[in-house]
Amino acid sequence: MRATALLVPFAVISLLPTAYAAANEPSANALQTLDQQTSQLERIHSVVVAYDGEIIHEFHQGGPGVASPANIKSLSKTVLAAITGAAIEAGIIESTDQPMVELFGEHLPSGTDPQVGDITVAHLLALQAGLERTSGSNYGAWVASANWVNDAITRPFVDEPGGQMLYSTGTSHLLSAALTHASGETTLALAQRLLGDPLNITIHPWLRDPQGIYFGGNDMQLSPQALIEVGELYRNDGIVVNEAGGEQRVLPEGWVEESWQPRGTSRWTGDGYGYGWFITQLAGEDVYYGRGYGGQALYVIPEREMTVVITSDPSPPSPGGQFQQRLNRLVEGLLAENDE
Repeated sequence: MRATALLVPFAVISLLPTAYAAANEPSANALQTLDQQTSQLERIHSVVVAYDGEIIHEFHQGGPGVASPANIKSLSKTVLAAITGAAIEAGIIESTDQPMVELFGEHLPSGTDPQVGDITVAHLLALQAGLERTSGSNYGAWVASANWVNDAITRPFVDEPGGQMLYSTGTSHLLSAALTHASGETTLALAQRLLGDPLNITIHPWLRDPQGIYFGGNDMQLSPQALIEVGELYRNDGIVVNEAGGEQRVLPEGWVEESWQPRGTSRWTGDGYGYGWFITQLAGEDVYYGRGYGGQALYVIPEREMTVVITSDPSPPSPGGQFQQRLNRLVEGLLAENDE
């Protein structure tokens, strides 16, 4: 994929080919409108748009450049889901039906509720473990604990595994721990080998818990251009095509379809949630997206052959839930403009 680094404080680059514009390709006017609307949202750092496998537009107005790693906050859950799929394709995990305790093996903390044995990889991916949440008002105490895994896994059950979606980074962290114990590699090493290398992107080190487990579902460091590659992997059904035209399957056959099947519902937006992806409609199109605190987002719009990445200032205070709706409207405007 074509990519151009932008390291100046404010820059816009458009790589839109004019001679071969397809019917559903974003127009120059649509991209100009996108830039104008984005510039009014000072919290946003960058916007990158890809069409049909090529980056066609990059906007940058602050923070890390489009080729530089940025803290993507809870958008990490979407990337962690991709790592998990790649681990299944590589045979490290049998399937999403495999119980979490099998992956933990001897590392399973003693004294856990027997119901923990019912939690599967699918439940971790879809945030349906049933354990009390570590997010929200519980977050500070959880990350201040001496052992994040033990704290998360010994919380009381508030629903049965496979029940309602309970947004909890502790659940995602259990998935990172399961990947580490099952593979014998750190989540970072596994991510780079199974995801980063095939996509030709660098996955940089990020925060680890007191026991050295890489934070599952938060604080990953990826560039906007790297996130485009993750989105394109899903848009292309888990297959990477190299420059010579050879295909490599990174995610299992059927993984994308399973990932984009709603298994729960966000209590804040009403959007469906699958394996690390929210499911919604914008401008009449099916849209699949991951999001993170402060305004981090990755959108895939398969019918438009588009992938869009937005990164923003990840520092407090939170811009509130309505900021995600503003990001959605940026993408919706791009799609609606394209309909005219």
